Amino acid sequence: MTRSTIELTPTVEDRRIARHAAAAIVLTVAEAAIPLPLPGVKPGLANIVTLVVLARWGWREAVWVSLLRVFAGSLLLGQFLAPGFFLSLSGAIASLLVLGLAMHLPKRWFGPVSHSILAAFAHIGAQLVVARVWLVPHDGVFYLVPVFAAAAVLFGVVNGLVAGRLLQELAIEEAATGSAERESECVVKPPN
Repeated sequence: MTRSTIELTPTVEDRRIARHAAAAIVLTVAEAAIPLPLPGVKPGLANIVTLVVLARWGWREAVWVSLLRVFAGSLLLGQFLAPGFFLSLSGAIASLLVLGLAMHLPKRWFGPVSHSILAAFAHIGAQLVVARVWLVPHDGVFYLVPVFAAAAVLFGVVNGLVAGRLLQELAIEEAATGSAERESECVVKPPN
């Protein structure tokens, strides 16, 4: 009997997704240690990574990073399949759908900050709907909308500014690296 083996070789894209997902997971776990004034109001630091990935490598990679963060983060925090997991998953899916649409808005007026705010509102909106339908069978949950909306604006702006700054730094770094590589390609031939 002959045994066949399957060898999986990760691609450059796979490695990049894994690195970014790991960074997002670290931010998720670190954020869980921050005391919250109101349950459900979190800064969403891992969304910074998602915004950078979205801007540089597109929506598909951002989806992978975000969903891996939700699943691995919930496993590490012991919340897998708990209500918090479903709230996080619904928020992530809603924000990814909104980001997928927002990518097509004019880049002249829409960038990391506006994308971050839109994603934050989608995230909060989805969580409130899931909480209302599943956890709190009362419309009183919607009295929290002003608090969550203020948090979405505040954290959306801050996360968007941080993501924008990271994107600028990465562009500067790439430009410097690219010019150094171009200079090294120019070989000076010694005179005969």
